[in-house]
Amino acid sequence: MMSKVAHGIVSNMRSVLPRLEASVKGGLVPVRSTSKRPELSEHFTLDEMVANEKLLQYDEGSKERTELETALLGVLNRVEHVPIVINGQEFQAKEDFQQVLPYDIQQPIAHYGHAHRVLIQMAIDKSVEAQVKWDKVRLSDRIDIWERAAMLIAGRYRYNIIAATMLGQGKTLRQAEMDVAELVDFMRINPVFLRELANYEPIRGDTQQKCRNSMRLRGLSGFVAAISPFNFTGIAANLAYTPALMGNSVLWKPSDSAILSNYFVFKALREAGVPDGVVNFVPAEETTFASVVTQHPKLAGINFTGTSTVLKVLWQLVAQNINFYQNYPRLVGEGGGKNFHFVHSSAEPETAVACTIRAAFEYAGQKCSSCSMLYVPESLWKNHIREPLLGITASLVVRQDATYCDSFCSAVINRRAYDRIYMWLRYIDQSPSCQVLVGGSCDKQRGYYVDPTVVLVKDLDNIICREELLAPILGVYVYPDHKLKETMDKVAQINHGLTGSVFAQDQNFIEEAYDAFRVNVGNLNVNDKSTGLMVGQQPFGAGHMTGTSDKLGTPHSLLRWTSPQVIKESYKTHRNIFYPYMQMNDQEQEFAQSDMVSQDESSFGQFNSDGRQ
Repeated sequence: MMSKVAHGIVSNMRSVLPRLEASVKGGLVPVRSTSKRPELSEHFTLDEMVANEKLLQYDEGSKERTELETALLGVLNRVEHVPIVINGQEFQAKEDFQQVLPYDIQQPIAHYGHAHRVLIQMAIDKSVEAQVKWDKVRLSDRIDIWERAAMLIAGRYRYNIIAATMLGQGKTLRQAEMDVAELVDFMRINPVFLRELANYEPIRGDTQQKCRNSMRLRGLSGFVAAISPFNFTGIAANLAYTPALMGNSVLWKPSDSAILSNYFVFKALREAGVPDGVVNFVPAEETTFASVVTQHPKLAGINFTGTSTVLKVLWQLVAQNINFYQNYPRLVGEGGGKNFHFVHSSAEPETAVACTIRAAFEYAGQKCSSCSMLYVPESLWKNHIREPLLGITASLVVRQDATYCDSFCSAVINRRAYDRIYMWLRYIDQSPSCQVLVGGSCDKQRGYYVDPTVVLVKDLDNIICREELLAPILGVYVYPDHKLKETMDKVAQINHGLTGSVFAQDQNFIEEAYDAFRVNVGNLNVNDKSTGLMVGQQPFGAGHMTGTSDKLGTPHSLLRWTSPQVIKESYKTHRNIFYPYMQMNDQEQEFAQSDMVSQDESSFGQFNSDGRQ
């Protein structure tokens, strides 16, 4: 186990983010309130530098390598019991399930149960109660908790979470390390964004001595349901804890296939100080959970990452019950969609090939940003791209444990994913417009293995060019050079996804690509792979019908989980009823006001003591 240095690992220290200054800092003159009450809003000094978490290298003999090997053995040698946790109390369901290794399905690492409808209802009730208290906790106190959590996850919990992610979700060392580093980034950088948002103050104009305007960030009344995916431990935790940071209480339904790593994160946040009931850990069957939460009048929002198909189902369930809610529920959802690489004739072939292989086949193509279509001009395909693309893909080591350092990727996540991918491979084999160039095989005897597959597609209307595959399958379409514009327009029409990448040295083409792919993808990369987006640097969110594009890792995503209240506090009251343009002198105004008072008294005298006129 872990006997070789991971191939392709380089230093790649994550770069330092620019200083995040408040958008209003220095722009407005502070006004001191004359009220004796405590401040309703908080302000922060933004003077710290923010950097993404540094990736560890795990060189042989290093401290981190030894720590991780110990953590891997600890997870393998113990089948962890993962409870349902509601308001700090643990519950155990009657039916017991197991999380197994995707690449060795006879090896369990955790057992757990699904919450039934009554338990989910209890979790909602406890969440609603907790939200009222949690929303009143000062922002600075919440920020302290998140910063402690970042330190715990970057330190003592790091290796257990990485081990659970490698074993339970089938990630290689590098992929799991990047995942946990992203989790640390969310915990560390989101509080910086919160400070920036809290420093906003409404414009005072010329009324500085007359009133004070302020805005406080309230949580949403009710509860938020967080439904997280299997493929990213960091994103799963972010779905639950970003709403919590903003004053909300959350029901977190983790994926069954990522339950152990998610539970370790949950324990770390509890240790950091998140109060009981603020985030409740509720493993449950998908349809049961969705049914209960969407039928409850206190639903305040759903935070979801998964497939566009499931997002539409959730949206429909909310729409059916819209007349019963006490809020308009906030719906935030991201699906992967159809991510692509578009290669121009001026591109560097070596760059395009290397980026495409990583984007298509790392983590067996199961990232929401994985590339599943490659568009190549005829002038580059035959002599520059075809041979290295197919040769390197065929040489990738995949059919072994994810913990082996020469594994490029391992098995797909579970039997359901395997069966779905198997059906795609059967379709490809039978389609007259598809030709398998390399791969195409799969095997489920020991684990759910699918070989990296490259498919030549001759018809852009084929379903392989349109549908999200979430699999180690790369479709390739070779376009005639003289049909560049026509092909770009078609891609923009059929490929709606989280990310798209273009490869070119021709700046004029790059400018055209900016315009052509303006709408269909949420993130557009130039001369880089579609995967590997980083918190704070490349905030990600989908385009078109693949998601709500709320850009995780930005202040914007935090604003989705707050209901701001604006407060105007007047210092100099006014008693005038009439405006100057009415041209009434002081005597006329005084007479008019006294006449109005006498009329009111006369009207009042027309009522008897019992209220009848």
